[in-house]
Amino acid sequence: MKWSSEREAVWEEYKDKEGELVSGIIQRMEMNNIFVDLGRTVAIFPREEQIFNEKYYIGARVKFFVLSVNSDPKGPGIVLSRSHPKMVSRLFELEVPEIGAGAVEIKSIAREAGSRTKIAVFSNEEGIDSVGSCIGQKGTRVGAVLSEIGGEKIDIIEWAEDPEIFISNAMSPAKVTKIEVMPNRHTAKVYVPEDQLSLAIGKAGQNVRLAAKLTGPEEIAKASVEELTEVEGVGAKTAEKILESAKKLLE
Repeated sequence: MKWSSEREAVWEEYKDKEGELVSGIIQRMEMNNIFVDLGRTVAIFPREEQIFNEKYYIGARVKFFVLSVNSDPKGPGIVLSRSHPKMVSRLFELEVPEIGAGAVEIKSIAREAGSRTKIAVFSNEEGIDSVGSCIGQKGTRVGAVLSEIGGEKIDIIEWAEDPEIFISNAMSPAKVTKIEVMPNRHTAKVYVPEDQLSLAIGKAGQNVRLAAKLTGPEEIAKASVEELTEVEGVGAKTAEKILESAKKLLE
């Protein structure tokens, strides 16, 4: 594929920026797609990657997540997003030095763009509060992230290796009294006091839905391995194989 030297230079500049944040100026709107001036090239911001309750104005400078960079006969095709969960991750990386240093790690994230996000973080260094680091003094760090995504609610919770503890944390702000992990069904029963039920479920089921996305089947799988290895004659490798076969049947 032959490009002009200018298009080749643009490709070289953006080919490694997939998954990163960029800043651009909204240039024009056609149908439901928005075209964004990144300086040396124009990227597309499609409707499905927009946040439903955000307003976009021509001439406004906005941050975007680079969803993909594709080769095209006319030049590099750059697709932008603001609804992707990793946009929130990247914003936290900008605001929280401990993440960049590796002292705090983002383990998982679940997002319903424009409404609410749950993010699970973990400290790799003793004495560092992972949740507190992301919140910042007087909420300055999380506040900076919120200002970039239009005030979307963010729950920052502590990740835990133990699936029961992690699921309990993920149900925040509801207080959990008991959890029963059912590995064979990749589900968990969560018990909360009656006065916490609506909080646990959340508006239109959002809290429990995001908690399920955040913890994911892999957390149940961890519990499954532990449970199977307690069976006489079943080792860790055998347990993993049994679970992998079961997973394929469920797909």
